Amino acid sequence: MDEQKKIEHQIEFATRAAALVKDETTGQRFRSFAEELRRKLRRMMRRGQVRARAYELWEQAGRPTGRDLDFWLDAERQLEEEREERKPSEASSKR
Repeated sequence: MDEQKKIEHQIEFATRAAALVKDETTGQRFRSFAEELRRKLRRMMRRGQVRARAYELWEQAGRPTGRDLDFWLDAERQLEEEREERKPSEASSKR
């Protein structure tokens, strides 16, 4: 099982457990654990997106050596800008 599937499974398990337990403190701990796993999963997915974009930028630039960090940072910046551009349209579509 790959890491993403494993985390998704753990999120599902923790969410189900939180709904089933009678003790509120234990339920809250399961919910907190599931949220922590969701954040981890989002970071993993974002890292994969950055990696793919950085590779695209590197290829477009002619595959220069020694500029890995430059391409990584450019990819992060581009993806963040795209995410910010989508925010207003996401907010209006939820209404």
